[in-house]
Amino acid sequence: MMETIKLTVEGMSCKHCVHTVTSALSKLEGVINVKVDLATKTISLNFNSDLISLTELKKTITDEGYRVV
Repeated sequence: MMETIKLTVEGMSCKHCVHTVTSALSKLEGVINVKVDLATKTISLNFNSDLISLTELKKTITDEGYRVV
């Protein structure tokens, strides 16, 4: 099932951070679209929840060194 979520993430401060998070999430099976807004420190995701869980998405973000709040 397709879902859209918006997560607030702490620790992102530059274009490199945006690239790191976008790249990591985009590689995951089931992730359709990733949009990182550095100004608001949010990540908008479209994903197939039959293929990947919200927990797995959050773990990927934290594994890259950022904190989902």
